This record gives sequence, structure tokens and C-alpha cells, in this order.
Amino acid sequence: MEKIENMKKLNIAIVHDWLTSMRGGEKVLEVLCELYPEATLITLLHNKGMLSPAIEKMQIKTSFIDKLPLKEKKYRNYLPLFPLAIELIDFSKYDLIISTSHCVAKNSKPCKNALHICYCHTPMRYVWEMYDEYFGKDKAGFLTRAAMSIIAPLLRKWDLQTSGRVHYYIANSYNVARRIKQYYNRQSDVIHPPVDTSLFKISEKNEDYFLIVSALVPYKKVEIAVNAFNKTGKRLVIVGTGPESEKLKLIAKNNIEFLGWRGDDELAKIYAGCCALIFPGVEDFGIVPLEAMASGKPVIAFGKGGALETVIDKGANATGIFFYEQTVESLIKAVEDFENTKFDPFSIRTHALKFDRVLFKEKIQNYIEEKVAAHFTE
Repeated sequence: MEKIENMKKLNIAIVHDWLTSMRGGEKVLEVLCELYPEATLITLLHNKGMLSPAIEKMQIKTSFIDKLPLKEKKYRNYLPLFPLAIELIDFSKYDLIISTSHCVAKNSKPCKNALHICYCHTPMRYVWEMYDEYFGKDKAGFLTRAAMSIIAPLLRKWDLQTSGRVHYYIANSYNVARRIKQYYNRQSDVIHPPVDTSLFKISEKNEDYFLIVSALVPYKKVEIAVNAFNKTGKRLVIVGTGPESEKLKLIAKNNIEFLGWRGDDELAKIYAGCCALIFPGVEDFGIVPLEAMASGKPVIAFGKGGALETVIDKGANATGIFFYEQTVESLIKAVEDFENTKFDPFSIRTHALKFDRVLFKEKIQNYIEEKVAAHFTE
């Protein structure tokens, strides 16, 4: 029996933490929905109309979180309820669960003889490696911190106990593979997430502005860039929105421009006009640097996390420059180094093509269907 025929006979659930916007995780989900359009898409909550057509047209089932007040923007406040929400979902009729997870989707419980494959963006970031970024002294109020000091250990215990519900982990980077081993003591296979390089064209023009494309949340460290460019007076364009937006606008000087979110076509033009992308945070992987590189643009990145797997900072084929301290001074020095370095736009785009969406789609399909063939013929 061929692999694809095995797939056609299976009742498949694709599980995603929540459907609120199109970011990196949703780009992975979109490919899965294209590969398995007959699957049921299961999620904690769904803000309708915020996802791509390939996702929105799926049969979508939600948890009780979807019926709670203020769930459109304040859904993270319900974090303590997420384990209960995923536990209450009935997966008994599904032969195959494919979860894409940075929170609780991976904790979906398969029935006996079913197969669960998880594409893991990171172990639950809110209680593991980024706990302080969300609930540290300067990040949350006293009551929230007090509550999380009790809740977080319980979430970690539950997350660890249920990590065995996954038969195969796919990590989105070697960076995340190390975390999966550290927290769950599980091995994982690495398949880097997709970058739709066809949306971006190589560009040698330079409109003399640096660029940030990011959700404006604390762990992205956009504030470092704002303070650095406040000092240098160089032009900085920021594409993105988030809870840090108003705070950043208040401290930014006139040389810094906030554009909010932009669609793919407009974003491609913005990438094309920049002289370099600024990437000051630590990402699990980071698709944005590769979008910039697909436009032939170099990246000035903090040298940690996923950026180490996408940015080349030495040699004839260099695609950017690293800075190694998340400080204003370190970033300013990196910008100065960039201005004294020549980059080849064609070499930069060639590197980005190694992460193209078409290649990801082929890799993820082959991986899933090989595991299905082995599991259901044992």
C-alpha cells in the first residue's frame, strides 16, 4: 500500500494552539492544511477572518476558551485554563494527530493505536525559557506574578507529564531541539519552517532606512533598537503591532517611523527599500530574517537562538552581522560595522532559497507519511 493511500484512509486532526493571526506558526499550519484539507482543524480559539483562506476554509473545532469574554485580544489571560481546555477535547475518533505547538496543542491525547506527530515551535514558552519575559518583576503586576508563582510549577509538571503523548517531535530548529531534550528528555527531528521566497524579489536599491518587522512584545527587544536609533539619529522603520506599541512610540524620536502591520505585497516593497533588517530578539527560529534575505537584504541580528541557523556572519557568502549583547551600545557598534561591510544581494537571496516553502512542504509531507506508513503497518 502506498503512503498516500494510507493517509486517505485516516481520520486526521490538525491541532494548533490558537487562531488569531498569521505569524510564523500559522505559516506551518497553512502548509499542513494544504496537504490535508479533509482533516479537522482543532484549536483553543478562533478569531474568524484573521487567517489565510487555506486555514479559514478548514472544518474548525474550538474549545470552551472560544466562548469566554475578551478572548479576541486577552486570550493569554486564560493560560491557567489551557490545560483543561485541551484535556476536554475528544480525540477518540482520530487515527492521526498532527499538532503545531508552542503551548498546549502538543498535549493532545491520542486514542489507543493512534499516531501523534508534533511540529514543536518551542516547549510551552510561558512557563519554561521565557517565564521571566512574561512574568518577571518589570513585565507583570504584583497579583499576576503572585498567581503565576503558584500556577507555573503546576503547568510545568503537567506539561512534562503529558509530553509523552507525542510519538514523534519535529523541532523547527536545532535551538528548539535542544530545549525539547532539556525539558522533556525527548529526541526530535529538525525541519526548518517555510519561507515563501516567491513573495520577495531581489533588490539592490537602498532608501537609507533600517527595518524591523516584529510583533511589539517584550521578548522581541524592539526597545533596544528604538533607543539605539534615538542615539544615532539614523532612520528606522518598524512594521508591527502589539502591547508594547504605545510605549515604544512615546520614547521614539522623529527618525523612527511606525507603520503597523502591512500585507505581503506592501511588506515586500518595504523589505526591498531597506538597507538592512534589525533583529534584536532571541527567536526559536525566525522567519523574518529569511524574508529580508530573500529580498537580498543583510541582517543585523543578536547572535543567539534561531538566528545562528539562518544568518551567516563571516566569509564571502556572509548574509549579515551579529552582535552579542542585548544592549544599545552593542547594536550601535554592529550598525557601524555593517556600514563598513559590503554584501552581495544575490548571494544573500541564494542562501534564503534553501528555506523555501516548496522544500518545506515536500520535507514535512515525506516525514509525516513515512511515520504513518511505519506506524500503521507494524
